[in-house]
Amino acid sequence: MIGYVSLKMPELRKDPVIGRWVIISAERGKRPSGYEQVVESRTTDYSPFSAGNEAMTPPEIFAVRPDSSISNSNDWSLRVIPNKYPALVSDQVSAAYPKDDFYEAMPGIGAHEVVIETPDEQARLTDLSASALSDILGVYRRRILALKKDSRLKYVMIWKNHGHKAGASLSHAHSQLLATPMVPGRVQQELDGAKSYFRKAKTCIYCEIIRREIRDNVRVVYESEQFVAIQPFAARFPFETWILPKVHRSHFEHCTDDEITQLAISIKAMLHKLDMVLENPPYNFVLHTAPVQEAAMDHYHWHIELMPKLTNIAGFELGSGCHINPTSPEDAARYLREIPA
Repeated sequence: MIGYVSLKMPELRKDPVIGRWVIISAERGKRPSGYEQVVESRTTDYSPFSAGNEAMTPPEIFAVRPDSSISNSNDWSLRVIPNKYPALVSDQVSAAYPKDDFYEAMPGIGAHEVVIETPDEQARLTDLSASALSDILGVYRRRILALKKDSRLKYVMIWKNHGHKAGASLSHAHSQLLATPMVPGRVQQELDGAKSYFRKAKTCIYCEIIRREIRDNVRVVYESEQFVAIQPFAARFPFETWILPKVHRSHFEHCTDDEITQLAISIKAMLHKLDMVLENPPYNFVLHTAPVQEAAMDHYHWHIELMPKLTNIAGFELGSGCHINPTSPEDAARYLREIPA
């Protein structure tokens, strides 16, 4: 068995899905208190996302509000709006670009949306109830199902940046969605790695990871009837956390209402643990799911990657693609397990 005790020497580990190597630098052995604590100041300025400031945003695409409430009024608990400065737009002309035998390009067709998670500019995701978090996840599902009707769109990426150090330009709690006309390279790596494993083993590699992690119970930090949260074996970042459904499912948008509810409880538990151990760290939250135009896949397994922003990517990582993680996943799991869910 590999990596089942605190490491005494640095170790190279290979991600079983995409074959990416990472360095677990045990010699650096950072504890939670060994990282710079980033105190995020809460803004006192008006947020364009706050209730009452609806005129400062583009008209809403969807909102959770009372049935009698008027669209774009201030009586809402969650809103989805187009990004004011979109990376991709749906009204691009989809005509074919001239062929080039070396460089390839295509029109910037897509959709870029913002999910405003709460009308309260001071509230963090961890402050919201499990029910409110369930509403957010339900909106993710709703928007994916709506966008996949456009056959030009191949993938929908959903992510959240919490804290300035993690890339958030506004402190008001929000997440983003970007639908693209191609499958992003990082996602394609996962799909290819999972398919390669399936061809050899006749089983989903993520299902195998779940089975082994629950059996060994070294990197598991949270488990419920339907979900498990682990510190991945080849974690790129300290306290990187994966949340996976125990039942095999390739597409997030195929989740049932009950699964959405249970996922909300699992995410809230993990955010609480990370908050307690790392004192409200900045983090990135990314939903990994299958391409929207593809049928259900036996080899791929949707999951969430939750990555506290505790270290900086520098020259070696940028040049090699190999990350250096100063806290082993086993140690991180031990710290997180000490915190009750």
